Amino acid sequence: MAKVAVKKKAASKTNLLTDVKHYGRQIWLAGLGAYAKAGQEGAGYLKELVKAGEGVEKQGKKLVTGQVEAANSQIDTVKSSVSDNVTSVKSKVEVQLDKIEKAFDRRVASALNRFGIPSRQDVDALSAKLDVLNELVARVAKTQ
Repeated sequence: MAKVAVKKKAASKTNLLTDVKHYGRQIWLAGLGAYAKAGQEGAGYLKELVKAGEGVEKQGKKLVTGQVEAANSQIDTVKSSVSDNVTSVKSKVEVQLDKIEKAFDRRVASALNRFGIPSRQDVDALSAKLDVLNELVARVAKTQ
């Protein structure tokens, strides 16, 4: 009987070892199958992600381009407005500078007149009279 019990124990150990090997192999094959399936589906999933990324990139480029164009349009509008304002202010400043210059010229001429210094108009008038007198003297000299 002892031999039968030892054989049963040995047989149960062998069955247990066979079962462990069998289940270990099944687990190993399940892991390999999962890896292979993930590889196959992963490639398809990667392709889908790439397509989705390309679509998002196109939308982003359109959005950025639209915003850049809108910003450039606003810049052009502001630039035009500023240019118009500068032109307007510049013309007003030129008018005011002309007025100041004329007032300054009148005051300087008035001050010079008080000191007895002739103005440019006085000198031009005297020069014209001298030209006329020189012509008359030249005619008289020819006749004599």
